[in-house]
Amino acid sequence: MSQSDFPGWHGTTIIGVKKDGEVVIAGDGQVSLGQTVIKGTARKVRRLSPGGFDVVAGFAGSTADAFTLLERLETKLEATPGQLARASVELAKDWRTDKYLQKLEAMLIVTDGDTLLVITGAGDVLEPEHDVTAIGSGGNYALAAARGMMDSDKDAETVARAAMAIAADICVYTNGNLTVEGFKRDAG
Repeated sequence: MSQSDFPGWHGTTIIGVKKDGEVVIAGDGQVSLGQTVIKGTARKVRRLSPGGFDVVAGFAGSTADAFTLLERLETKLEATPGQLARASVELAKDWRTDKYLQKLEAMLIVTDGDTLLVITGAGDVLEPEHDVTAIGSGGNYALAAARGMMDSDKDAETVARAAMAIAADICVYTNGNLTVEGFKRDAG
């Protein structure tokens, strides 16, 4: 089998929702190789604690590539404690300019409980306009569903879980086995 015939790893869905002092990132657990589900219980959302500073990150794309990026993000966070946006911009700059990193195929959604960001290999660090963002093959389904619930009385976790359930019903590369991590800020 030549490299061009290899079906590749495909799909996942990660969503980030920020609402009423709560920020969560949720991700499904399915890993697919071509048309085959290889694993249904992968953990694509992780809590990082570089230097005691908590960050939650979710990834879509190649797992090895995502872990490389998560390690780099942790290093950037250790160098700029408490400054998620700055660390994210530094990671995105490296990702765009470093010949090794340019080959990585993954995307990240990250939060420190205040800021919600998407980091891409194109050098983008994006803060979502409507306090919800999603990546991966089911990302657009989850994003549309969550946007439709943002004016409801549902909290961020409930919105994320419901949106992921809708994405799992539509996208064959997304399942309902969720990992949800986040932050809830005290009102007041």
